[in-house]
Order: sequence, then C-alpha cells, then structure tokens
Amino acid sequence: MSKIDFKAEREKLVKRLIEEGFLSDEKVIEAMKKVPREEFVPENLKSSAYADSPLPIGYGQTISAPHMVAMMCECLELKVGDKVLEVGAGSGYHAAVIAEIVAPENVENPGHVYTIEIVKELADFARKNLEKTSYIKRVTVIHGDGTLGIPEHAPYDKILLTAAAPKIPPPLIEQLGPGGILVAPVGEPHFYQVLQKLRKNRDGKTEFSDLCSVAFVPLRGKYGWKI
Repeated sequence: MSKIDFKAEREKLVKRLIEEGFLSDEKVIEAMKKVPREEFVPENLKSSAYADSPLPIGYGQTISAPHMVAMMCECLELKVGDKVLEVGAGSGYHAAVIAEIVAPENVENPGHVYTIEIVKELADFARKNLEKTSYIKRVTVIHGDGTLGIPEHAPYDKILLTAAAPKIPPPLIEQLGPGGILVAPVGEPHFYQVLQKLRKNRDGKTEFSDLCSVAFVPLRGKYGWKI
C-alpha cells in the first residue's frame, strides 16, 4: 500500500470546502490547512481522514465532518485572544482547529480553548492527540458533564456544542460573556436538528437565529438527553 500524502489530501479537502461554499474566512482556512486530521482519528481510519464525512471514534461518538467543523468555526466569528468553551471534546480535532485561530503561535495575547468530555476514555484520547500534535498548551481537556459548563473559567467569548441538545443548556448561556456567541445543534436525538446561533448582547439579552439542518449525536448530561 502506497504512503498517503496527508498534507496534499488536506489541501485538496480545504480547496473543495472553499469551492462548495463552506469556507470563506481566511483564519479558518489557514487553521484547517494546518491541523492534521489524520492524527485525531483511530489508526484504522487514517486513510479516510480527509473524506468530508463524520468518522466513528468509539463509545457511540464521532469526529464531525470537516465541512461542519468549518461551518461552526465561521459561525463563531473566532478571533485571536478569544476564550472558548467546547462541549464535547471527542477526539480533540475541533478544539485544535479553534486553537489555531484563537491562539496562533507567536502572538502576544493568545486565547485558550477549554474542552469538556463526558466519556472519560474520549477525554483521554483527545488529550493524547492534542499532546502529540503540540496543541495541549493551547487546549485544556476536562472530563465532566459539559452541559454544566466550566464555571471556574467563565465567562467565555465563544461556546460551541458538538452534540445535539433538547435546548441550549441554561448554564452555558449564563457562562457566555456579554458580546459572546454560542453555536449548538438543537433538536431530537436521532431526527431533525437545527444548528442555532445565540448572540448575547452587551446588556445581557440574547438573540437566536436558526442556521441550517444538521445531524449530530445526542448530547449527554444533566441538560442533555436521558438515553
């Protein structure tokens, strides 16, 4: 079997996502060109790392399709210095892409990504992947119930959920800072879901908008689905 040129595959995927309209923000484009997705999937799926589809990572969970990672990053309006909370670390890939945007190397005031995962084995998997790809200084992985957020590091500039919630968990809205943005799939656990964007105004009021139909695994935890 010939050796796969993962860098070339990554470049082709990013080019395709731009052509298909999923990618337009230069910061997100550059981040997706840099992060090696093949290092965040199980060994037996490395050859499929740059297929634009979700891939199983064990424990009933998946790594999101690259186009969904691109969309969510663009919807979050990420910028250097942002403090970001991700609910659902999975394999750590999405957190690494965000870290490339909010905490690029050699900036004076880098941001940070806090990612929380309810499945301990996946939290360990994400941490290992982030360590071997040198993102661990920019991303903190925590094992716990992400629907409760991580109040000790709040407020956050941006929050994202990588699993579908019955509704956006109230603790996450509380932990979003003024001017912050939250993006989450909301809807039935195995059926129709909508990607919602919540913006918290400077006065603390929130505005919601529905972006598109999506399909995510169910969110677990106190404010998730009881399955």
